[in-house]
Amino acid sequence: MTQSLNQVARIQEWEYRRNEANRYYKQGLFQEYLNLATENLRLARAISDRAREGYTLNDIGLAYLGCWQLQKALASFVEALAAARELGNHQAQAIALSNLGSTHSRLGQFSQALKYFNESVSLFQQLQNHQGEVSALNDVALIYTKLGEPKRSLILQDQILGMRRLLGDYSGEATTLNGIGFAYSNLKKFEQALEYFQEALSIQRATKNLIGEATTLNNIASTYSDLGQPKQALLLYHQVLLTRQELGDRAGEAVTLHNIGFAYSLLTNSRKAIQFYRSAIALYRELEDCIGEVTTLLNMGNLYTTTRRKRLALLCYWDAQKLVAQVENPFLTDKVKQCIESL
Repeated sequence: MTQSLNQVARIQEWEYRRNEANRYYKQGLFQEYLNLATENLRLARAISDRAREGYTLNDIGLAYLGCWQLQKALASFVEALAAARELGNHQAQAIALSNLGSTHSRLGQFSQALKYFNESVSLFQQLQNHQGEVSALNDVALIYTKLGEPKRSLILQDQILGMRRLLGDYSGEATTLNGIGFAYSNLKKFEQALEYFQEALSIQRATKNLIGEATTLNNIASTYSDLGQPKQALLLYHQVLLTRQELGDRAGEAVTLHNIGFAYSLLTNSRKAIQFYRSAIALYRELEDCIGEVTTLLNMGNLYTTTRRKRLALLCYWDAQKLVAQVENPFLTDKVKQCIESL
C-alpha cells in the first residue's frame, strides 16, 4: 500500500513538473524547459514508467529543437519513437515522427523529412487527429517552397488554411498565412505576400504570440527589401532583432542579422552589410545551421563581387560549396555553382 501511494505521488510530481515545463515552452524559454524535462526523465525511469519516459523524451527533443541542438533533438525523438512503438501508442508515434520530420527539415535533409511527415500524416488520419494532420501537412508545404515548388506548396496550404479555420486554430491559421506569404514571395508576387503577412500579424498580435509576431514582421521587412524599400525594411528589422534577442530566439536572431546585412547591401553600405553578415555567419555556425550559413556566404560573396573584390568573393563561394554538400537543397546547390562559374 505504501509503495502504491509513493508511486502515485511520484506520478503527480511528474505531471506537475511537466505542466510547469510547458509554461516555459510556450514562453520560448527552452533551456528552462529542458532542465525540467531532464528531471522528469530521471523520475520516469526511476519509477519504470515507459509511457511517461517516452513522453519526456519527446519533450526533451522539443527543448533541444528550440535550442537549435539538432543532433541531440534527433537522438531524443528516435528514442521517443522507439518507446511509442514498443507500447503500441500510435498517437505518440505520430507525434515523434512529425518531430523527426521537423528536425530533418531544419538540417536541410528534405527527403528524409518528407518521409517522416508522410508517415505521421497517415497515422494522424487513422487516429482522426485533424490538428496533428494539418500541422504535419503544413510542414510538408513549407518544404515544397524550400525545394523551389511554391505553386505546389500553395495548393496544399490553401487546403490547410480552410481546415485550420474549421478547427478554430488561430495560432495555426497565422502559421499557414505566413507560409502562403512565403510561397508568394518565392513567386515574386510581393504585394500578395504582404497581404497574407499582414493578416497573420493581426492574429498574432490578438493572441499575444511574440515569437510568431517577430517572425511575421521579419517576413514583412524582407518583402519591403524585395520591393526596393530597404530603408523601411531596416526600421522593422532592428525592431525584430531586439525582440528576438530579448526572447532568446538565437535562430531567429541569425536570420534577422543576415537580413539586415542584405538590406545594407541594397543601400550600397558594404561596410555595414559585411559587419552584419559576419555576425550572422558566426551565429549560424554556433547553431550548425548549414543552410543559413550558405545563404549568407553567397550574399556576402555577391557583395564582394559587386565591389570588385573577386578573391574574397571566391573564398565565400568555396566555403558555401563545402557546406552545401552537407544538405539536400538542389536550388541552393545550383545557386552556389552559378556563383562560382560567374567569376
